[in-house]
Amino acid sequence: MAALLLLPLLLLPLLLLKLRLWPQLRWLAADLAFTVRALRCKRALRARALAAAAADPEGPEGGCSLAWRLAQMARQRPAHTFLIHGAQRFSYAEAERQSNRAARAFLRARGWDGGPGGGDSGAGAAGEGERAVHGVRDAAAGSGAARPVREGDGATPLAPGATVALLLPACPEFLWLWFGLAKAGLRAAFVPTALRRGPLLHCLRSCGARALVLAPEFLESLEPDLPALRAMGLHLWAAGSETHPAGITDFLAEASAEVDGPVPGYLSAPQNIMDTCLYIFTSGTTGLPKAARISHLKVLQCQGFYQLCGAHQEDVIYLALPLYHMSGSLLGIVGCLGIGATVVLKSKFSAGQFWEDCQQHGVTVFQYIGELCRYLVNQPPNKAEHGHKVRLVVGSGLRPDTWERFVRRFGPLQVLETYGLTEGNVATFNYTGQRGAVGRASWLYKHVFPFSLIRYDVTTGEPIRNTQGLCVATSPGEPGLLVAPVNQQSPFLGYAGGPELARGKLLKDVFQPGDVFFNTGDLLVCDDQGFLRFHDRTGDTFRWKGENVATTEVAEALEALDFLQEVNVYGVTVPGHEGRAGMAALVLRPPHSLDLVQLYVHVSENLPPYARPRFLRLQESLATTETFKQQKVRMAKEGFDPSTLSDPLYILDQAGGAYLPLTPARYSALLAGGLRI
Repeated sequence: MAALLLLPLLLLPLLLLKLRLWPQLRWLAADLAFTVRALRCKRALRARALAAAAADPEGPEGGCSLAWRLAQMARQRPAHTFLIHGAQRFSYAEAERQSNRAARAFLRARGWDGGPGGGDSGAGAAGEGERAVHGVRDAAAGSGAARPVREGDGATPLAPGATVALLLPACPEFLWLWFGLAKAGLRAAFVPTALRRGPLLHCLRSCGARALVLAPEFLESLEPDLPALRAMGLHLWAAGSETHPAGITDFLAEASAEVDGPVPGYLSAPQNIMDTCLYIFTSGTTGLPKAARISHLKVLQCQGFYQLCGAHQEDVIYLALPLYHMSGSLLGIVGCLGIGATVVLKSKFSAGQFWEDCQQHGVTVFQYIGELCRYLVNQPPNKAEHGHKVRLVVGSGLRPDTWERFVRRFGPLQVLETYGLTEGNVATFNYTGQRGAVGRASWLYKHVFPFSLIRYDVTTGEPIRNTQGLCVATSPGEPGLLVAPVNQQSPFLGYAGGPELARGKLLKDVFQPGDVFFNTGDLLVCDDQGFLRFHDRTGDTFRWKGENVATTEVAEALEALDFLQEVNVYGVTVPGHEGRAGMAALVLRPPHSLDLVQLYVHVSENLPPYARPRFLRLQESLATTETFKQQKVRMAKEGFDPSTLSDPLYILDQAGGAYLPLTPARYSALLAGGLRI
């Protein structure tokens, strides 16, 4: 009888295979487990929000999500280490006290008298009433023109909800000031630390900043900008006790003079959870940075990041990412707060020091971005890389070849690749550990985090629509544009400034008339097993010989060569030719030399003719942004003219079947039409 009962179960896989359902359903257990975890996380975050709303408004746990979570952890785990930075260690209780001092110093700049209801009515007084699901409004509190400051005159007092820009490296003071601003009912704007002159002033103006706190070590490079900053009427503070120019005061000294008692929650409690509480600037790889609006809802959601990744409160998280980037601040710091864990914060990533740090601090989780894992696998062997406690590495931008080398050398450990955008309303998690994937497209996952892939025309830069004017979903294996529905649960707030900044980010009439979806600008592929793989940025994919060329696919093919350490592929305009020709910037892996014969044979065997790079550029290192994204736009603009570039250049000789040095004579022949590519 038992055998008869087992027979249907044994035959079920065969039936599913015949029905072609098995590739999807074989991952059902993992999909179900993650869905349950996600639903529990959502329920826990909702409960926290409800508890904060019901809390005493005079108490510290009645404020915004960041304020009440820190106060809650200081009460529940006061002695547990929250932050390690160099030789410094700070408990959750100390983090609460430090941020309270900072909050009171900011409140003093607001004119708050410290009494119940004194000074103003808190963050609610400045709430811009953001209810917009489509979120492209440009109203920012206090974004009007600032009055100039006359000699001997001080800047105007900070209004409730005003924006204070932070120009600081990744350090404890960055956190205390950020948390203090949140508690004081003020908005922080995280300014990329490399910005100066025009781009810096653009960022400050675009977010309507009323004050700037900067690191003392930046004062020398900022000296030419100080007259313009003073003319903007900004409060200017330095986060340190070094000698300062006239008009700049030491904010840390002001904060240290304040008491460290709790700050009333009503000062930071938002009128609406969709209200903006923070600005994070986009990387600016294709133009000036834009100030992405971050809502209280998003900060709350980011508290669940590490819970979704499977981390817990006893974990020690290694964070060497810029805090002005979402990955560092919202995912790393807020995510750590969400589970009550410990974070090891590094001001700068050092591949040579990484494993020693992990051994010293008992690191169990490493958060990466871009090329950090590649830097590690390219390091010479290190004794400290053995016997470590790292069990989970989580982040985005890990290429398949590096993934395999990283796990083989440093494992056993779990790699959890994720996908998301600063201003986006969709995220994916590769919770199965499938190499090269950024997430799953199972119906269970999409029930919790809805998204779709739609057909996209690279030539026009627009989605492909049917005769009814609606978008068309892709088939398995077909690259498609990733879009996500915009609604109250998944809003898009846009950017500070005019609505034109968000143009192209919202698609209407996607699957039915009147619906609205967020356009990620990224092309992904979903295979027949439901795994999502990153294909390319819509602006990076280019057309050549009537075909679409994905830069990521070409780069992955080239990186399989053992003498290449890093590759950046992009399209360049060639006079007299339609579309863009492929060009690859290459960095050699020491001690190898460039083998042009092997490279030509390899691309001929592994890439279709239209995808083979027409130009090569040999470099000592690749140009990247401060968040380790490759500089494709800048490289494309620099082109391939040997008279303007000092790097060795090579051109594909189709007739001879080889890569040859791109000399001025060959360059002239190409422009004259005498050299076929």
